[in-house]
Amino acid sequence: MKKRIQCGYVQVYTGDGKGKTTAALGLAMRAVGHGFRVYMVQFMKGQIFYGELAAAGKLYPNFVIKQAGRPDFVNPEKPEKIDIKMAKNALKHSEKVVSSGKYDIVILDEINVAVKFNLLNVNDVLKLIKIKPSHVELILTGRYADPKILKAADLVTEMRLLKHYYNKGIMAREGIER
Repeated sequence: MKKRIQCGYVQVYTGDGKGKTTAALGLAMRAVGHGFRVYMVQFMKGQIFYGELAAAGKLYPNFVIKQAGRPDFVNPEKPEKIDIKMAKNALKHSEKVVSSGKYDIVILDEINVAVKFNLLNVNDVLKLIKIKPSHVELILTGRYADPKILKAADLVTEMRLLKHYYNKGIMAREGIER
């Protein structure tokens, strides 16, 4: 018989500091090591190679990552229709994954930013949280977590920026930030 999480919670990793996606990936690695199956949807990320894509490929079918975005940055003041469509499709896909019974942990990477940028309605995300089966752990990452999402969560961790080399002009490095 397949191992199941006894009581799945909703976790949020937010804040302006580095490490939200990395924390979710660390949890995914730990879970796979214990025989659980993990599915990650990366909102607003697409067609850019991140190291976690190769790592997940080596752990398939226990760890799956689906990118749901374009390689371009989303304009927060005026998102393009394609960005809204991709985010909504990713949320529908996430609902199917959460309800499928195939995965123990579902990570919705950068979903908080998708809500902040008006690609998704916060109430639609809350509906997903409500339909989550009791054996599924749901992780939502990204800056700007909506207060309604924070209230619905069981655990909230805020990464706080104290210092970052990006401010010295250092761009995202292979194997570290991407």
